[in-house]
Amino acid sequence: MEYYTFKVLEFAGIKDVIFSTTGYTGAGGCEIYVKNEDGPRLWHAVFEAGKEFDIKPIGLGARDTLRLEMGYCLYGNDINDTTSPIEAGLGWITKFTSSKDFIDKDLLIKQKEDGVDKRLKGFVMEERAIPRQHYEVVNANGETIGEVTSGTMSPMLKQGIGMAYLIDGYWKTGTEIFIRIRNKDLKAKIVNLPIYNKV
Repeated sequence: MEYYTFKVLEFAGIKDVIFSTTGYTGAGGCEIYVKNEDGPRLWHAVFEAGKEFDIKPIGLGARDTLRLEMGYCLYGNDINDTTSPIEAGLGWITKFTSSKDFIDKDLLIKQKEDGVDKRLKGFVMEERAIPRQHYEVVNANGETIGEVTSGTMSPMLKQGIGMAYLIDGYWKTGTEIFIRIRNKDLKAKIVNLPIYNKV
């Protein structure tokens, strides 16, 4: 199936299952939707089929780590009603080709043409630490330059990773920044997204 498509089909003997290629992990996953009463049957069927591969159940915490490694935004963390898609680096999904109006169209066009004061950027910790949402980002002089929106320990990279909104002047790949964690400024650097690149 193509990415971001779905089919209604029979799956594990269950009729009218919605099977979609919309997994938010960057790993080519899928999502399976069934009626509540069919949930246990689906669960057991999937784990029986995956027994030879020793598959294990995981929760949203693992999904959150995977989406962050890919640099995917999470609403409420990295994007919300006080940020714009231009600031979040999502200009590629903001279409200005229609003559129709939409919320904040004039502001977004201005941001696209004139630039923005802050940008969402990915970073990797250079020192052993786990960045968390709302941690302050500072420069080498201890001046506030931004705030962490999402952060975790990357199981693939074995180091702390995150995303933060940063003021202009700190967006270039390789730029040194510091994450203030319990009154200590720990070194990190700006990286391109995705943070983890399997290629």
